[in-house]
Amino acid sequence: MKKKLKIATILPYKENYTFSKAQAAAIWVCDFLKYSKHKKENYIFGNTDTKDFLSKNYVNVPIKLKSRFSSTTIEYCNNFISSIKDKEFDIIEIHNRPLVFTFLKNKLDKKFILYFHNDPISMKGSKSVSERINLLNNVDKIIFVSKWTQKRFFKDIDQKLLHKTDVVYPSIHKEKKIINKNKNIVFVGKLNVSKGYDIYGGAITKILDEFPKWKAFSIGDESRKRPMISHKRHKELGFLKHKKVLKFLDKSEIAVVPSRWEEPFGRTALESSSRACATIISNRGGLPETTDHCIILDKLNSEQLFVQIKKLINNERLRKKIQFNGFKNVKHTIKSNSLLIDSIREKLVHNFSLNFIKNKLRIINLYNSGQKLNHRLYNISIGKKFTNGFIRNGHDVLEISDRDFIRQNRLLSLKSSNLKFQDYLLETFKNYNPDLLIFGHTNNIDLDTLDKIRSSNKSLIISQWNEDPVMPSLDYSKKNIKNISFYRSLVDHNFITTHPSILNKQDKSIKNVHFFFVPVDKNIECFDVYNLNPAMDLFYAMSHGVNRATLKKGKIDDRITFLNKLTHKLQNINYDFYGFKNKEPIWGNNFYQALVNSKMGLNLSRGLPTKYYSSNRIASLIGNGLLTFIDKKTQIDDFFNKNEIIIYENIEDLSQKIKFYKNNPKIRKKIASNGKKKYFKLFNELKITKYIIDNSLGNNSNLY
Repeated sequence: MKKKLKIATILPYKENYTFSKAQAAAIWVCDFLKYSKHKKENYIFGNTDTKDFLSKNYVNVPIKLKSRFSSTTIEYCNNFISSIKDKEFDIIEIHNRPLVFTFLKNKLDKKFILYFHNDPISMKGSKSVSERINLLNNVDKIIFVSKWTQKRFFKDIDQKLLHKTDVVYPSIHKEKKIINKNKNIVFVGKLNVSKGYDIYGGAITKILDEFPKWKAFSIGDESRKRPMISHKRHKELGFLKHKKVLKFLDKSEIAVVPSRWEEPFGRTALESSSRACATIISNRGGLPETTDHCIILDKLNSEQLFVQIKKLINNERLRKKIQFNGFKNVKHTIKSNSLLIDSIREKLVHNFSLNFIKNKLRIINLYNSGQKLNHRLYNISIGKKFTNGFIRNGHDVLEISDRDFIRQNRLLSLKSSNLKFQDYLLETFKNYNPDLLIFGHTNNIDLDTLDKIRSSNKSLIISQWNEDPVMPSLDYSKKNIKNISFYRSLVDHNFITTHPSILNKQDKSIKNVHFFFVPVDKNIECFDVYNLNPAMDLFYAMSHGVNRATLKKGKIDDRITFLNKLTHKLQNINYDFYGFKNKEPIWGNNFYQALVNSKMGLNLSRGLPTKYYSSNRIASLIGNGLLTFIDKKTQIDDFFNKNEIIIYENIEDLSQKIKFYKNNPKIRKKIASNGKKKYFKLFNELKITKYIIDNSLGNNSNLY
């Protein structure tokens, strides 16, 4: 199974992922990449002409419009799709471009995360209520940089879809110590009216006139018309690389963020406070969410800003307190929020979450539960034992009985019951979102349905099991192998009750084949016959198919021939055989009433004895404490020794041993007791289902 998620992160095509020109979204991506456990499989896609990329995993997506009427967004998306055609990404993350998501969603069957760094209502593709509802219905997760941006997105929208969103704040490293400060006051951002640069200018000139030991600086640029600040102790430093900005904040006493604009977050305020600047902010947008240790302006004007800066200069104790508290209590750190982002990602790709975060699975167990047969097969139902084992191991199980569903939906309708079953499966998977699908003995799942289920959750594990023989000596096995092979291209693992080498010789195309032993269940195999005084000596039950309640007239197979020869040798033996000599098969409670009335049991299966294969009645015999006889050629003595079961070589050997153990009840009871203990130790429902889950997850596990 995969240990890392493969993630494609798409920046807005105007967002430079470079040291020289990086802005908010690019800085966000670079910061969180460093501490992500998936960073080696996370590729950043963007468009830039320069080469000083922020990290090595950047992939440039060229844009060369063929005409001025072409759409830059569409070309960007198409070129992105071309660049990932040979890569299988688990998640595609889109930053700040709802239109890019809308386009890619129709082209790529992936998990999507959409990040909003700005007011959603101001962006193409999320302005209207209908556009935002469409995003909620189709994006796997939406992440906002502040509660303010999240609140804006849900304007006029029911809050019930809030669970599909999260808030992850832009973050900063927590510094180890406060650097010696210069008497600097600094403004960082676009030098325009929206950012309050004029408010800063009006206040700072008065401050510099009144306090000659202090200096002021502006970091940023603005190509359009902007306010100008004229003072000999104020200097505009222009646009600086992000690292230089942080170093400048390290040495500054006071930082000012007087934005008029509804800031989606306000990264400068976070960075200033974390660098031990006494920070002054406006109460706009997400700015109050940046730090709990700052001064928030009551009124947004130069006079109020002047008053607050002056207070910080004159009151050194207050200034140092705000600086220290902001530095010591950084509200949003990169390490913690990197873990949050990884957790969000992993929950989308459920199998990753399953294998590396939790150990409790959601399992769909699909098999014939036998409602049509009034549950007369409950005691030999492997599917039922699997459900019991999964649940007792702490997992959640949803059972589906395919044959019962189809039978119950055979009504007069334009749609066949089989098609209804496919729809039922698809909707059930959508609602339940299982980690593991395990099914046995079915051909009712269409390959197309299984493919759609797999496509909707590429991390879903699919395993199938089959308890019928796959031996070459039995014509019935050919059909059985064909049934197993039918799903081979879409199934991850196959579990059979015959040694895998037998199947491999007949069909090498079936991969990941594992042997499993028929499980016993403490609530089903619940008798200790060796402690009873049964009237009969030897029990055997066979049928002509579990779906038949009666014998087929005139049907003879190798078992009948074997039993005819055996009974001629069993003089003075009270045998109780069912499905033999016109004695009908028995089921359910009748099966148990007969079984517990015999001291010993014969385990005889269809076809020639084959390595490890046994009918599922072996669990009923050994598991309920009958002394059990098994053909040596099955090699079951790899699991059980002579003090736990009785191995016979031929009919003569078998008949002699039956007679011996009838006349030696003390030895018989001891061996039967040992056999039951060994069976429950090795092959109980808990161990078998754990073994199946372990191997399904790709963790090689031994059966015994």
